[in-house]
Amino acid sequence: MLTAAPGIALIFDMDGVIVDSNPLHGDVWREYLQKFNVSADGIDTRMQGKRNDEIVRELFGPTLDEEQIFAHGAGKEALYRQRMAEQLEANLMPGLRAILEDNRQRPLGVGSNAEPANIDFVLDCAALRPYFRAVVDGHQVANPKPAPDIYLRVAAQLAVAPGNCIVFEDSPSGIAAGRAMGARVVGVCRHGRQLPGTELSIRDFADPSLVAWLSAQEPR
Repeated sequence: MLTAAPGIALIFDMDGVIVDSNPLHGDVWREYLQKFNVSADGIDTRMQGKRNDEIVRELFGPTLDEEQIFAHGAGKEALYRQRMAEQLEANLMPGLRAILEDNRQRPLGVGSNAEPANIDFVLDCAALRPYFRAVVDGHQVANPKPAPDIYLRVAAQLAVAPGNCIVFEDSPSGIAAGRAMGARVVGVCRHGRQLPGTELSIRDFADPSLVAWLSAQEPR
């Protein structure tokens, strides 16, 4: 069983952690940007760990107003959900359902820069929402990742001290956010990307190294 000691909360990022969605996000951005003759060079790296409005500003330039920023973000994410709907279950991170089921009695939360509609789509369509006592997105806080605001809010809603939280992340900005709030951070390196600054690196939740590491974690 993939369990940690009592008194410890598990907090999950969304994209690249709960769902292996980053390759599809990249493909959808390329498809969407082509309509506007906007370069998608480096999009797989440029989008990592950022809130959607930040990505849109970087891609389309600083002259867009808030309505235009929202429209581009909403258009791209609607296309993403349409594409992901056909493959959501297949793209859930291996071992995810097991770790959630094994730890369902402890505080579990989601902290993500992802758009609220995308978070709702994944949690509801995959029937994962009942596992999580707290769900926080980047629009609910003053500062998105790499600031620790999202994870601090999740910890507060779970009523668990930040140092007793284990954060699962797949991006440098998310790892920085977890470390800034004083959590223990596990890097999820599904596609071989190196993630320095973590206590443990795993390919996914079926990684055998996770079992021993989790069982050794104690409240501080």
